[in-house]
Amino acid sequence: MSLPPLKTRERLSEVRYEIRGELARRARELEAQGRKQIKLNIGNPGAFGFRAPEHLQRAIAERIADTDPYTHQQGLPAAREAIAAFHKRRGTPNASPERVFVGNGVSELIDLSLRALLNPGDEVLLPSPDYPLWSAATILNDGRPVYYRCQPENGFLPDPDEIEQLVSSRTRAIVLINPNNPTGAAYPRELIERIVAIAAKHKLLLMCDEIYDSILYDGAQFVPVAPIAGDLPCLSFGGLSKVHRACGWRVGWAVLSGDPVASGDFHHAMDLLGALRLCANVPGQFAIEAALDGTDTITPLCRPGGRLFEARRAVVEAVEASRHLQLVVPAGALYAFPSVTGAAAQGFDDHQFALELLETEDVLVVPGSSFNVPYRNHFRVTLLPQPEDVREVFGRIERVLDRYAERAGAPRAAVA
Repeated sequence: MSLPPLKTRERLSEVRYEIRGELARRARELEAQGRKQIKLNIGNPGAFGFRAPEHLQRAIAERIADTDPYTHQQGLPAAREAIAAFHKRRGTPNASPERVFVGNGVSELIDLSLRALLNPGDEVLLPSPDYPLWSAATILNDGRPVYYRCQPENGFLPDPDEIEQLVSSRTRAIVLINPNNPTGAAYPRELIERIVAIAAKHKLLLMCDEIYDSILYDGAQFVPVAPIAGDLPCLSFGGLSKVHRACGWRVGWAVLSGDPVASGDFHHAMDLLGALRLCANVPGQFAIEAALDGTDTITPLCRPGGRLFEARRAVVEAVEASRHLQLVVPAGALYAFPSVTGAAAQGFDDHQFALELLETEDVLVVPGSSFNVPYRNHFRVTLLPQPEDVREVFGRIERVLDRYAERAGAPRAAVA
């Protein structure tokens, strides 16, 4: 007797996460056949040979005997004190250990915070392109994502006037991802001030994904939102995964700033949800103080000669040399978001391109439409590989795009 299919939640059909989706599964199948893949789909430093700084590793090793019990649902007291002090140095108002939540990465805290905030049908203003977890967590917590455009012709910066036009009676929050994943845009102070003014006017929570806050290039500046927001409720997210190259430790935090009275109920809701999952990973929390008060190990990687800077340079130079690509040069974060133009872009479908690139050239990238944009001529690559591997990847990309252009009737470039 055959059993009926086990039904799943219907709203899962609305969720996209191609970063680890169908294409990544196909890449594993090809690997099982003995083919070597170059994977540029995930911002996972450890997979590219980066290691968490030694002083963070020592901090955990020295306290490993203390990590067996559960800790407080909001995190170890010493870890929360270090995070609060870090935010005080930034000028975050009312930053205190009691208003810090430590989670199993920022990913868990995004989900918890939206679960604490949303009732069915409530709306969240999200950037387009976004990091798709924000959309997924909004949908799965019965909310509705409403996208404000960050157009490539505007350097992937949003238009505050458009953001305000999208505010409705159901809007609860504005999400900012700064520096941005996938585009690398870094938001200037004047732009943030205008968005904060919109949130204040409409009494909205600001949710600020700042996980890439110290990964900046060519003198770009990071401007934290919380000091500008002042008394306005603001939730600022950070963690060890990117700046400190410790993704697998699953250590993230969220700091609730602004008027404690105005955000009191939300604080209690976050605390309750944190208690229901008992606590975050304890060993990794012992590295937080060392990370925030110790040696800066990320800035040298982002300067000329540093590995991230040189990988980014390799992307920029490859795009400049390409017949088919354009790029808004990333100011921060770990990604580039090139677009396909000209003859190769005729009838272009980003998912089909990514599949062909994988099948014929053994390169895995993420289609741009996976980041909740209406256009289909972009793709995302990470800046984590060695610069020579980046150059090799873009040589393979160019071969595929040459074929696209030829099919569209464009003459092939002469080989020197």
